[in-house]
Amino acid sequence: MNALARPHSIEEAVSLMAQTPHLLLAGGTDIFPRAGRDLSGPILDLTTIPNLRGIRNEGGLRIGACTTWTELADATLPSSCRALQQAARKIGGRQIQNVGTVGGNLCNASPAADGVPPLLALDATVELHGAKGPRLLPLADFLLGPHKTSRNPEEILTAIWLPEAALIGRSTFLKLGARAYLVISIAMVAARVHVQEGTIRSAALAVGSCTASAIRLRSLEEALIGKTPQLALDLMRSVQIGDALSPISDVRATAEYRHWAAADLVRRAVSEVLA
Repeated sequence: MNALARPHSIEEAVSLMAQTPHLLLAGGTDIFPRAGRDLSGPILDLTTIPNLRGIRNEGGLRIGACTTWTELADATLPSSCRALQQAARKIGGRQIQNVGTVGGNLCNASPAADGVPPLLALDATVELHGAKGPRLLPLADFLLGPHKTSRNPEEILTAIWLPEAALIGRSTFLKLGARAYLVISIAMVAARVHVQEGTIRSAALAVGSCTASAIRLRSLEEALIGKTPQLALDLMRSVQIGDALSPISDVRATAEYRHWAAADLVRRAVSEVLA
């Protein structure tokens, strides 16, 4: 029988992990389907730690790692977070959204994780706690590839931070799949653009399901900054993003189709936030 620990503080959880690395359980919506009957080893249930849940403004937004997608979708957040809330409503069905957590989604590190592109577009940083204390890491550096992260075995992902500087502008999330709901994406895009006095002051564009981990389109972002919305829309009509992507062909789509779909989603997303 597996040993189950249910700590009530981050300190207690870190202490247990320092003694023996546990399988971390946040929502279980990824762990249980993948493990099946082979779930083994000591398990540490993080859902009993109050500080790992909820969204607070602390000079930026702090999202507890065990915050559920339903809690995130229903929260009152600035328009820059609209893409994140749209993604939250597309992750599985309502039952999954009620249980699945933001931190669990990130630690699973699927290339098709819907929550990642919106968080990248918000310059998200992850907070990790281990025996040596806490550390902060940009989300882009945390995700190393399919189901691989830079979390050390004894560490716990405790929060996701969204800096105040990223909580401006408007955002949107677009996802392409074989159907509208309950589907793994073929390609997805999150766009956040801030326009001030008729000029684009900042832009963040992220693409998922087209690389080993979701990525930002830095060159295109730089090309948009300083332009009027109309000039930006003119630029987007001929945008090419193929060099930045390395999609695979699988049962959902060919690599060529993903290239085309991602470019089209980027154009539509930028047009939507500039409308």
